Amino acid sequence: MTGRDEGICPVSDSSALTERFEEHRSHLRAVSYRMLGSLSEAEDAVQEAWLRLDRSDTSEIENLGGWLTTVVARVCLNMLRTRETRREDSMETCPADPAVSRQDAVDPEQEAVLADSVGLALLVVLDTLTPAERLAFVLHDLFAVPFDEIAPMIDRTPAATRQLASRARRRIKGAPPAPEADLTRRRRVVDAFLAATRGGNFDALVTLLHPDVVLRADKAVVPSPAPVFISGAVTVAQGAMAAMRRAQATQPALVNGAIGLVMAPLGRLNLVLRFTIEDGLITEIDVVAEADRLRELDLAVLDA
Repeated sequence: MTGRDEGICPVSDSSALTERFEEHRSHLRAVSYRMLGSLSEAEDAVQEAWLRLDRSDTSEIENLGGWLTTVVARVCLNMLRTRETRREDSMETCPADPAVSRQDAVDPEQEAVLADSVGLALLVVLDTLTPAERLAFVLHDLFAVPFDEIAPMIDRTPAATRQLASRARRRIKGAPPAPEADLTRRRRVVDAFLAATRGGNFDALVTLLHPDVVLRADKAVVPSPAPVFISGAVTVAQGAMAAMRRAQATQPALVNGAIGLVMAPLGRLNLVLRFTIEDGLITEIDVVAEADRLRELDLAVLDA
């Protein structure tokens, strides 16, 4: 397994072992967070890696960074499989250890910053992959771990693991049906819509909307006993301004091959905006929040 150090000397002193582990903590948390999309779960996975290291014979570990990456990846894989089978978003917290305890309680603002730095859209799409696909893609494409080192973690051959990563990559990148030039023009409009909403620029928002623009929102958006339907540039812009704070957790993405917006606080998808754009103006906005409808959407990450 690829690691930061070429090898380590056997360590028996507990404080020395702790110090060596702390050198790898940030890397392990980065791997875990991209695997799990949850900072608290990522911290749990890192903690479990420490517990396993503390119980192991370090004289047999030649590459500490690689060994820890393998351990934390396996822990994350088990957590993802638990989610899939039990349809839960968390697992029991690992018991605290006095030698290497969680540095701080997870701060929602800290997690929001981390999610934004990784990419809300990427976290959303990663969450649609199978556990094996997610592990293969994250380790290989994001952390350059060779396929022959990933394969044993998921009981696959290197060739099969390469195919999993390739399939995940296609899901993440998507296949936009629109011509590239048309996609670029539409993205400018959607980017401007998001910037105006985030900045509270009402006049700029109105200029992006067709005078007869229509907005439809399903029952889960408000929530409401019936779908919402509003029309007119001023009315739609007023509604967007009301969601200005939520726009901070929103990023562009491909939605069914077209430019849209995904709202994903802490990287967890809860709303999608789909746009119809004609002659540079937004003519229709479809707001999707119902869980069944969200699952039906084909989401992909846009190139920066």
